[in-house]
Order: sequence, then structure tokens, then C-alpha cells
Amino acid sequence: MTQPDPPSVMAATSLARPMGRRLAMAAVALTAAGAGAWYAARRHQMSEPELTSFWEHSFPAPDGTTLALASLRGRPLLVNFWATWCPPCIAELPLLSAFYTENKANGWQVLGLAVDKPEPVARFLAQTPVSFPVALAGLQGANLTRELGNTAGGLPFSLLFDASGQLRERKLGQLREGDLLAWRKALGNA
Repeated sequence: MTQPDPPSVMAATSLARPMGRRLAMAAVALTAAGAGAWYAARRHQMSEPELTSFWEHSFPAPDGTTLALASLRGRPLLVNFWATWCPPCIAELPLLSAFYTENKANGWQVLGLAVDKPEPVARFLAQTPVSFPVALAGLQGANLTRELGNTAGGLPFSLLFDASGQLRERKLGQLREGDLLAWRKALGNA
């Protein structure tokens, strides 16, 4: 028959287990932080061919005209991919509209690219107009967002380009006022 461990050994063992767990959790957290830092460093990088391809796109507008992205180069541009069937997309549109109204005199541009069919977009905009231009990326817009770094393909998805046409920020999910203020500050209030 074996003797039970003395209390001092039991106490040391019980302390070692939580310490080991804490160390393992710390290692996981450091690994995640490192991966996050690596992603943050890379998230702004797009190759020149990818950027060129992006700026070559043209999209139909609900009014029947065509909007060429190249016509929007030269000033800060916030591109927001959204859809009429996406509640967080709809929730952020008034914020984007107010941001555009407040900042367009300083050179800012906002473009809404609807990942949707023309009819629902036209109906929505008739009921809920926005102050910025909207064009139709259609259902193929989901593929374009993936090419631009939205690997999940979710909406809303927003991009910030500086005046030289370089991608500066990406965000998957609903924009908040703090995001827009930070983006405006990052570009020197344009």
C-alpha cells in the first residue's frame, strides 16, 4: 500500500497545475498577439497589380449611369460594401451619410457598393436616401471583397484609400463613429 503524499507535496502540486495552465494560456495569448501583429502589418499591403485591378473596376449606378473607380482617385475614399438584406449594413448607412456630408468639403469621398440586386437597392434608396454615391457591385461584389482581403466574405466591409490610391484600412463589420474619426485622423483630416 502506498502512503499518501504529505500535505506540502499536495500543495506544491496543486499550485503547479494552475501555474502550468497560466503559462500555457500566456503562451497561447502571446502567439495570438504575434499573429495579430503580423496580420496588422500586412493588412494594408496590396500588390500593385491588385491595386491597379481595383481601380479599373466600373459599376452601374441605380440611376443607369456608370461609376468608374478611377474617377475617384486623388482624394481620400471610403468604400463601403453593403446590402439591403444586411441589418448592420443598414444601421451604419446614416453614420456614413453624416460623415460624408461633414467631410466632403475637405476632399473626402464615400462610395457605397451594394452587393445586391438593382431593384431592392433602388427601392431602399427611394425610401432611405444617402448623401454619398451608390453603385451596384451585384452578387459578384462578394468575390471582389474577398480579393480585397475579406476572406470571410461578410458584410458590411469597408476600405479606406488615401489620396494616392493606396489601401490604408480595412474593416469587416459595422463601422462606428470612432472608426471614422480614427480613419480621418490617420489621413491627417484630409
